[in-house]
Amino acid sequence: MGSYPQTRMRRLRRHGWTRRLVAENTLSPSDLIWPVFVIEGEKAREPIASMPGVERLSIDLMTAAAKEAASLGIPAIALFPRIDPARKSDDGREAVNPDNLVCRAVRALKKEVPEIGVLCDVALDPFTSHGHDGVLADGDVHNDRTIAMLVKQALVQAEAGCDIIAPSDMMDGRVGAIRAALEQAGHHNVLIMAYAAKYASAFYGPFREALGSAKVQSSQGLEAGDKRSYQMDCANGDEALREVALDLAEGADMVMVKPGMPYLDIVRRVKERFGVPTFAYQVSGEYAMLAAAMEKGWLERERALMEALLAFKRAGASGILTYFAVEAARLLRRDSLRPALSRLQGDPGNDR
Repeated sequence: MGSYPQTRMRRLRRHGWTRRLVAENTLSPSDLIWPVFVIEGEKAREPIASMPGVERLSIDLMTAAAKEAASLGIPAIALFPRIDPARKSDDGREAVNPDNLVCRAVRALKKEVPEIGVLCDVALDPFTSHGHDGVLADGDVHNDRTIAMLVKQALVQAEAGCDIIAPSDMMDGRVGAIRAALEQAGHHNVLIMAYAAKYASAFYGPFREALGSAKVQSSQGLEAGDKRSYQMDCANGDEALREVALDLAEGADMVMVKPGMPYLDIVRRVKERFGVPTFAYQVSGEYAMLAAAMEKGWLERERALMEALLAFKRAGASGILTYFAVEAARLLRRDSLRPALSRLQGDPGNDR
């Protein structure tokens, strides 16, 4: 490396075109997965107070929104259901109903928007009356009884046409059990994206409100919000690598780190250690913080949004699950046209 003035680092930063030319990381719509909350009804939409700009959508409106997402180049959509409380139970049996809200939404998407991939969350918390991700027994979430339900849930989703099964429950051994069941049922090409390093985080609050699982409590004394007996301790990093290794050995095609931005170090370590497709989830709490600051004018919306997403790519993420996906894709499409428009209009393309 030279020294000043032979080396001036600012030379490569001088113009917009040079910055684009030497950018180490880029963001495109193909890096994004859009999580969507689905509800019963027709032409129904419900705003989520803690997630400004995010709504629960009925299946007809969700498929219409998915068409726009596909047209913007977003490759996949992730479905999360808001289940009628009357259909919830202690064992979450509605999760294995082949005609439940998720399965109907999947079938509608595959019919109306076949070009977009569909990711389905595999966990029982949207379907349980207590809000936990599994079946309760003796005051705890029972690992193996939960796996039996998760396998059935994954199978009905695959039968409905789901492309990516995403177990988010953090039960030990569930990826292997699901992979074996999918193979036996002939679903050889269904992908598994394991929530391999999912932390017991405070950043999930708005998501639980969106699902309607935030305030329910277990009849056996466990609080719905306390999932520390199965989700990871936020103090641990080496443990995440063990979790990822186990899920890959059991048949996961892709892995996920959740939450996202507070755990970018984990994203980097996973990608460097294993070299597999590694995704990160910009979770509801991250979205809510950014959206609130943007609404108050404390952050410049477009720049903050894109900077936050690009940080995931810089850390090594193959892609990002984000509620900003459609907005980001629109901005990326707009900005991709700007250099050409600038040339046509005689603009030298300097920084805006």
